[in-house]
Amino acid sequence: MALAVREEWSALGHSLQESGAMSPEWMPSFLAVPRSAFLPEVFWPFDMDTGKVMEVDRRTAPEDWESFASADMPLVTQWDDGEGHGPGKMPTSSASMPTVVFRMLGDLDVQHGHRVLEIGTGTGWNAALLTHRLGPDRVVTIEIDSNVAAAARDRLAAADLLGTVLTRDGALGDPAGAPYDRIIATAGLRQIPGAWLEQVRRQGVIVAPWGTHFGNEDAIVRLTVGPEGASGPFTRAAEFMKVRAQRLAFDGHSAYVPDGVGGASRSTTEVTEAELLGSGRFEARTFALGLRVPDCHCTVADKRDGARPVWFFGLTDRSWACVMFRDGRPTTVWQSGDRELWHEVTAALRWWQDAGEPGYDRFGLTVTKDGAQHAWLDTPENSWPV
Repeated sequence: MALAVREEWSALGHSLQESGAMSPEWMPSFLAVPRSAFLPEVFWPFDMDTGKVMEVDRRTAPEDWESFASADMPLVTQWDDGEGHGPGKMPTSSASMPTVVFRMLGDLDVQHGHRVLEIGTGTGWNAALLTHRLGPDRVVTIEIDSNVAAAARDRLAAADLLGTVLTRDGALGDPAGAPYDRIIATAGLRQIPGAWLEQVRRQGVIVAPWGTHFGNEDAIVRLTVGPEGASGPFTRAAEFMKVRAQRLAFDGHSAYVPDGVGGASRSTTEVTEAELLGSGRFEARTFALGLRVPDCHCTVADKRDGARPVWFFGLTDRSWACVMFRDGRPTTVWQSGDRELWHEVTAALRWWQDAGEPGYDRFGLTVTKDGAQHAWLDTPENSWPV
């Protein structure tokens, strides 16, 4: 690295360490394995506040490229599973922001001699950090996209950090290489694969972004594997691209409401916009609603002319609800279908409020060997199916 870039990267490392995002034992790997060595010539920095992206090409804007490569922000590296070469419908591979990477590595708590299975190779940077720390014979990484896997393999080899890179569905894990001490996933999940539980040693750890289809957000869960399955707390909010087999299957608004809201039941509500949505991008209340209202997807529209509709769609039938918030006017609710989704949502909201408005870290997840998942509040004994 050039001196200026090296200094910028080092400054980021010290900032991560001072904030507590990165523990001191990761600093040597951070300095030895810069993210820039694992990025393509073109990427798209993602603005977490606005949700917008911009294209940065190393060949035409090398200084901008280096600056973004050393910044604490996520960088999109693929769109639409590689079918397009620019911003498309959906980002499908990325380089995560360093803060998230090192907080997850902290949750993983690797020790000398551990063997780690990574699900979602992506650029290869996370695998490179683990390999630098543990050694190439201690890290196996899996990537479902053959082109992404090939590029990561080349970058790892160029950095002299090439371990084993497998091209397959990560949900299957690596039975031939099991047992592992740790599994870390770098793609969002809605179901923890049972194969992973079988491939981790007793008292081993699984760290993964997990969430419900209520929204696109995830929370990092740290599961400890036991004789009957795995259980553990959520640590913090996050948002990852979802594993391909577990992406949201949603037929779209028109499949639910082809003729408008005229035929639906209509009422009003005292629930306020702030009470339902909060004020930030990651809201524990939204996470709680997803845990308490199963098989439901929520979309929040932009506010226009003082009005904002929030929609709820049942994922197992065609039930739907819409709440329309209007500045200075009563809030209207429409519902249709076998499920009264707005009533389910308000009951879940009251439950969260009555529980003291718990944050992410008061929730946890238990996964049994047969694949059943239960969320819990404070202790696994206080659980319900999800």
